[in-house]
Amino acid sequence: MNFICSLLFSIIWLFCSAPAQAETLAERVAAFPDWQSKPTVQTAEGDLAYPAWLAGTWRVKSTLVDLVAPLPGLTTPGFESNRDYLNQPIEFDVRFVRQKSVKTAIASILKSLQSKSGETEVVADRAFNGLNLAKAYLGDRAVLAVKVDPSSPNRQITLLRGDRQLVSIVNARAVETPAADQFITTEIFQQVFRGASQPYLNQVETTTAYKRGSAIEANQITAVYLSPQDPDYFKAGETPVALYRYRLEFLPADDPNSLSDSRQ
Repeated sequence: MNFICSLLFSIIWLFCSAPAQAETLAERVAAFPDWQSKPTVQTAEGDLAYPAWLAGTWRVKSTLVDLVAPLPGLTTPGFESNRDYLNQPIEFDVRFVRQKSVKTAIASILKSLQSKSGETEVVADRAFNGLNLAKAYLGDRAVLAVKVDPSSPNRQITLLRGDRQLVSIVNARAVETPAADQFITTEIFQQVFRGASQPYLNQVETTTAYKRGSAIEANQITAVYLSPQDPDYFKAGETPVALYRYRLEFLPADDPNSLSDSRQ
């Protein structure tokens, strides 16, 4: 009888207790490197829209300021060699462009062009950005091209020499706008590296907190999770096996204060 009462009380408690409040992205960034699970996200539909103040071409200085392997004995290939990048600024160009909002375009068709058909949104030029970033870290000769699936901005392929390629597919994302001059976003994507005897799979989260002041700066954290195909997956669970934190500084690409000019 006592067991039944205890069981009944437990069931009532589970149904009546208020659900735990989800962690905000701002709280997540502040909690680095104490990340025990993935963020709360939604299925990625269409492209990621950025604030208008990010539109344009920028010279970015990216500096790895911290890297952490939270789980003893578990990490990813290349983690130790990435220490060579610690506090070493890497420069490359990125571009954010205006395009017609997909939602607006659909609404325009349904309402016979009576909606705000001129509405646009700012999105990343993923092929341009991906190519510049890959060349900055791997060298011009190692990277052949970066292609984005024309039917989906969330699927990208980086072609490398030696018949190797990296396929990245964004599955989920979330955004926050704490203030007019702040923007935080996270994207979770699957990565498949092909070219070795056996493809290597993992899951990656990139969370970036942008802030606009006299210049635009960002705090960016990349977390690497093991895929369910990895033999150590159940040891790691939802905890990342590698964390990288970068400081990003943005200058207009044609700004005379830009440290160099190697635009494509």
